[in-house]
Amino acid sequence: MSRYEGKPFLKLIDCYVLSSIGHLDAQQEYTLNMMAPKLSAALGISGSWFEMVETQMEFPPNLPLKIKQIWEDGKAKAEASGYTVDPELFAREFVDTNFPT
Repeated sequence: MSRYEGKPFLKLIDCYVLSSIGHLDAQQEYTLNMMAPKLSAALGISGSWFEMVETQMEFPPNLPLKIKQIWEDGKAKAEASGYTVDPELFAREFVDTNFPT
C-alpha cells in the first residue's frame, strides 16, 4: 500500500514540509500550483496550495520557519557526524511525528 493511498492530503502536507525546507522540486511545485484551483474548490478556501494547506491544517504562520530551523539543525548535526540527510525522508518523518493520522 502506498503512503498516500486513501490519504491524498498527506502528500500535500509532505510537500508543505519540503517547500518549507527549500527542497520541493520545481516540477512538483508547478503541479501543485496548477492544481490549486481544484484544491480551492474541493476545500472551499482560497489561496496558493501552500496557504490552503496552512488554512486546512490550522498551521501557525511561523511554522515554515520552525520546520526550516529543525531541518538545518538536524542536518548540521548529521553532517558533523559524517551522515547525509534525505529531505524527503525528513519530510515524511516530520509529518508522521507531528501530524499523525
